[in-house]
Amino acid sequence: MTGVGGRRVLLGITGGVAAYKAADLARLLVKSGVDLRVAMTEAGTRFVTPVTMQALSGQPVYTDLWDPRIPDNMAHIELSRDRELIVIAPASADFIGKLAGGLAGDLLSTLCSARRCALMLAPAMNVEMWRNPATQRNVAALRDDGVIFAGPADGDQACGETGMGRMLEAGEIFDLIQGFFAPRLLQGRRVLITAGPTEEPIDPVRVITNSSSGKMGFAVARAARDAGARVTLVAGPVSLDGPAGVIRINVRTAEEMFAAVQNAVPDCDIFISVAAVADYRVKRPATQKIKKGNQRALTLDLEENPDILAWVAARPRPPFCVGFAAESENLAEHAMEKRAKKRIPLLAANLVHEALGADDNSITLFDDRGAHPLGRGAKGELARRLVEHIAAMLDVK
Repeated sequence: MTGVGGRRVLLGITGGVAAYKAADLARLLVKSGVDLRVAMTEAGTRFVTPVTMQALSGQPVYTDLWDPRIPDNMAHIELSRDRELIVIAPASADFIGKLAGGLAGDLLSTLCSARRCALMLAPAMNVEMWRNPATQRNVAALRDDGVIFAGPADGDQACGETGMGRMLEAGEIFDLIQGFFAPRLLQGRRVLITAGPTEEPIDPVRVITNSSSGKMGFAVARAARDAGARVTLVAGPVSLDGPAGVIRINVRTAEEMFAAVQNAVPDCDIFISVAAVADYRVKRPATQKIKKGNQRALTLDLEENPDILAWVAARPRPPFCVGFAAESENLAEHAMEKRAKKRIPLLAANLVHEALGADDNSITLFDDRGAHPLGRGAKGELARRLVEHIAAMLDVK
């Protein structure tokens, strides 16, 4: 069971093709242990049936403001009072407009109007509807009122057009719901994270790189976001979707990553260097593909890449720096040496054969008080424990 187990959520579904994703979202929430209640607009029932949502949620589904199953005929009050979060997915342009204008003419809009809990909207509409000035005014007004927006995303739409307005995938919305319930240990902090490998070109088609998947760095970015931080993620070439709500900067080489960090670090409070940056690059990459010939060996002239973490830590007023070390042997010895050499307050270390490319990991943290084994677990869970440790160290400072 995840960190949302036992939480009480109301899922609202309005009319739109993306309503099919609400079924998957309901499945994810129930599987995670959420007490899920579902309410739908009449238009929403045209896209996914109440029978389907009842089967997935395990509870009756509500669509009528005058539902006789509510003893006092006040469904808009009774259905929301014990909820901790209302999530509308999809949230149509029409429904967003109603909420912004304070209109409450059906069950779902009255539920939102009379709520005492937080409200999260996952917009879903055509790109031109999203760009419409009226829609943007409505979104801005709701943001000012404290409403949380999950998306939308940029991509292909059911109408055949492409652009902003596509509803986030169920997993992405679920991820944001988990983040909503996470303790705000880094609220207001600005966190800069590097993740993934770098690629150092040999010629236009060949590179020097490593097997880092970026999974740990992305997990740390997600955990920091969930803890309330404003997160910027500088990512090397990986096949991962960036966490929603995180600013992502894509780079390829170590020098590109260094430049991105130099640009972003003045505005950060915490720097977490998770990326497996190549130590060396080819001094003079070939401008054309190197042809296979009769030579038995190829000699490459290498030069050192910049040490990004050391540069950040050596700044006059450095952010709180966290390093990562992947070792093949003597983990504690090498990790403590690296922490001392870099002059950083915290270093997370693991054995390289246990982590690269895997979904789980085994991490030990090293600080001035010694070693703190986090044990083995999913990278997402270890990232949350790392963030907790960082927050505790910052509270002591």
